[in-house]
Amino acid sequence: MMELGITTALTTTFDDAVERTRGALQQQGFGVLTEIDMQATLKAKLDEDIERYLILGACNPQLAHRAVGLNRQIGLLLPCNVVVRADGDEVVVEAMNPQLMVEVTDDPELAVVADEAATRLRTAIESLAD
Repeated sequence: MMELGITTALTTTFDDAVERTRGALQQQGFGVLTEIDMQATLKAKLDEDIERYLILGACNPQLAHRAVGLNRQIGLLLPCNVVVRADGDEVVVEAMNPQLMVEVTDDPELAVVADEAATRLRTAIESLAD
């Protein structure tokens, strides 16, 4: 079974992990287009408490353009979500595996774009490791 995400765990503060994640994504050509604070949203909407949990919507414009050029519906799977979440004494950073786009669409032409996106995201996530 294909892995859903590319993951690392950091021994640092949550805010430091978020800052480092943003920087690592930027180094690989990804901008953060959206930010969803799950902790604040669930507290406000449902009065439920969860650990600090942030979803960053990361997009590499060149790769997104190529992917949409191959399959207009690929926008349903964009941007690539990157989750930063507290987990005990660690902060887990996980990026969506872009190769899931190929699995979902069964479009072999997308494989080249997904492979490059996966390489870039993996490089970004691995660069965070302590």
